[in-house]
Amino acid sequence: MSTSTFKDFRNSVKPNWCPGCGDFSVQAAIQRAAANVGITPEELALVSGIGCSGRISGYIRSYGFHGIHGRALPIAQGVKMANRDLTVIAAGGDGDGFAIGIGHTIHAMRRNMDITYIVMDNQVYGLTKGQTSPRSDNGFITTTTPEGSIEKAISPMETALISGATFVAQSFSTDIKELTSIIEAGINHKGFSIINVYSPCVTYNKVNTYDWFKQNLIKLSDVDGYDPSDRTMAMKTLMESNSLVTGIIYKEESPSYQDMIKGYAEKPLSKSSLELEPELIQELINEFM
Repeated sequence: MSTSTFKDFRNSVKPNWCPGCGDFSVQAAIQRAAANVGITPEELALVSGIGCSGRISGYIRSYGFHGIHGRALPIAQGVKMANRDLTVIAAGGDGDGFAIGIGHTIHAMRRNMDITYIVMDNQVYGLTKGQTSPRSDNGFITTTTPEGSIEKAISPMETALISGATFVAQSFSTDIKELTSIIEAGINHKGFSIINVYSPCVTYNKVNTYDWFKQNLIKLSDVDGYDPSDRTMAMKTLMESNSLVTGIIYKEESPSYQDMIKGYAEKPLSKSSLELEPELIQELINEFM
C-alpha cells in the first residue's frame, strides 16, 4: 500500500479556470481519491478531451494525455489495454462526453473496460463562450439560442443504465467529501465506472447555479430503502427526480473487458520485451524480399 498523500499529486501548473468553477473541486477530489486508494502518481494515467474540463490532465501530477474532442475514452481504453497495472481515469465535459463523444461513451459502457470516466457537467459550452450543450435544458437562453433552446436535454445517467454500465454515480462539486468517496469507489470497481459531476459554470450558466443545485439535488443516502444494486429502482428514481440525485446510483459485479479476453497477458505490454529473435527477423525479411 502506497503512502502517497494528495499533495503528491500536485504539480506546479496553475489552473486557469474561472474563479468559482466547479472543476477545481473535481481536481482536488481526484487527487485525494488517488491517494486514498493507495496509488502513486506513477501508477495513475489521466486522459482528457477538449473544453475547459479537458485541461485537468495537465493540472494533476501523473501520466497525462490531452486528447482531441470527444476522444478521451478511446485513448484511455488503449492505455489500459497496454498497461493493465495503471489506474486509468478519463475526464471531460458534458459536450465532450455526450455530444461528439457519445458514441465512444456508450460503447465504453457496454464494453465494461476497467477504467473510470469523470464528466464535469456544467450544462453549457464554457470554452466557446456559452452555447447550449446536450445537457442544456429546453428553453435555455444563450447568444445562439436567444429565444431559448428548442431541444431536450440528454439524460446521461439513464443512458448509462440502458447501455450496460456496471457503475453509475453522480455528485456535486461542492460536496468534496462525497465526490472523493465516489471516485474512490469508481477506481476500486472492477469494470467501467461513469461519474457525472454537476460542476457549475459561473460565467456562462446563470440558471444551473450552485444555489439552484443546492435547492434541487437529493442525496440517495437520504432516500429510505434505496438499493444501488436494483437497476429497476435506479431507473425509476432517476425518472422521478429528473436525475437530480447524488450518490452511487447503480453498481453490479460483472467481469471486466480485460478479464474476458482469452490469452490476455498478465504482464503489461509496456513491460514486455520488444526485441525480436534474429531468426524471426530473418524469417520476416525472407517473406517480403
